[in-house]
Amino acid sequence: MTYSMSLFLLGLVLGLVAVASNPSPYFAALGLVAAAGLGCGILAEHGGHFLSLVLFLIYLGGMLVVFAYSAALAAEPYPESWGSRSVVIYVFAYVMGVGVVSGLFWEWWYETSWVPVDELGELSVLRGDSGGVALMYSGGGGMLVISAWVLLLTLFVVLELTRESGQVGLRAA
Repeated sequence: MTYSMSLFLLGLVLGLVAVASNPSPYFAALGLVAAAGLGCGILAEHGGHFLSLVLFLIYLGGMLVVFAYSAALAAEPYPESWGSRSVVIYVFAYVMGVGVVSGLFWEWWYETSWVPVDELGELSVLRGDSGGVALMYSGGGGMLVISAWVLLLTLFVVLELTRESGQVGLRAA
């Protein structure tokens, strides 16, 4: 489990570096989806299976709206890709910054704090996320439905704002 958690955490950091270093919304959104997926994988490894699933689905629904809006507003003919010089410099700087900060806290880094909930299954009575599921549906079910409707409404508003109308004149290039 420690190796899979290490891979999830490394992928999460690299996904966040990809978001922070790329100015183009196309590639930054790809890094954000990867970071969200790996973050939900970390939650699932620590026992929040249902929470990670709900968070992933709601987050990707919100990201669909944000990506559609930002891609429509920032229509670049040649966006900066992963191999661009400025992006490589930013990636190198962020990775070095993460390395320096993790080196400062290396003494307090313990491997025993990475024990997920599933490895202690014989010692626990309930699963880690079963109480949260009941609480979410009993007390927060209405808010969950309202949030889904707001995301759907936001999607339609963004699609209407970015839709091209037939009355746009031609621009000189």
